[in-house]
Amino acid sequence: MSVDPRVSIHPDSSVLMAAIAARLITKLVDVQDKHGEATVVLTGGTVGIGTLKAVADSPAAPAVDWSKVNFWWGDERFVPAEDADRNTRQASEALLSHLPVDPERIHAPASSDDFATPEEAAEDYARRLREAAQAEHAADMSDDRPDQPGVLPRLDVVLLGVGPDAHVASLFPEQGGIREKERTVVGVRNSPKPPPQRISLTLPAINTAAEVWMVVAGEDKAGAVGLALAGANPVQVPAAGPRGTSRTLWLIDENAASRVPQQLVRKYAAGA
Repeated sequence: MSVDPRVSIHPDSSVLMAAIAARLITKLVDVQDKHGEATVVLTGGTVGIGTLKAVADSPAAPAVDWSKVNFWWGDERFVPAEDADRNTRQASEALLSHLPVDPERIHAPASSDDFATPEEAAEDYARRLREAAQAEHAADMSDDRPDQPGVLPRLDVVLLGVGPDAHVASLFPEQGGIREKERTVVGVRNSPKPPPQRISLTLPAINTAAEVWMVVAGEDKAGAVGLALAGANPVQVPAAGPRGTSRTLWLIDENAASRVPQQLVRKYAAGA
């Protein structure tokens, strides 16, 4: 069951990224204490990659057993693997290459070097997610284990940026991806933001996560943030759609919050 979002506003983007990094480190430690490992879905963009750099630079980073963190991505550009636009490459440069992570736990989406179309890459990513869910199910010896494995592994935290047009991952307003109800991953061919070909988790997949963190900075995002928190239709405002099953956090700076009505700030601030 999804819950109402909570909003935490920070003075500027640098403070915001440091705060998100601190939250993420704490969350990963808590999840590892409970499950032995943790799974995070990363995002790109200025705030997403800046947050990863802040994690790498944090004195608290060694508190996490990085060899037992599983890394996935909410979306990826369907370009060659070494392309500077790849979220996975930027994440590696900012964080993953600086920590003792297990390469087997880094689940980078396929590139255009591997498949001819984004649809094929999306199918491959969905298959890998499903196989991870099956392996997780087989390893789970708890009494409350479901009878059948799901199509997705346990996602502890999903990080999502928001575009000025209110897109999240590579789910854009009015396009097919944001309307998808069944698949966990879709190929994107007509992204209004270059590059045009991408793959993306769908809203149903994102919303299986225990926690969804919307990480946003900048005045150019303020309109999208305001509409999303006001409860707009996700088909027109995709940022209104993500909801964690236990927690949804909007972690934003003052510029991004500038068009959020004060009554909504007060309503959603408690417990952030």
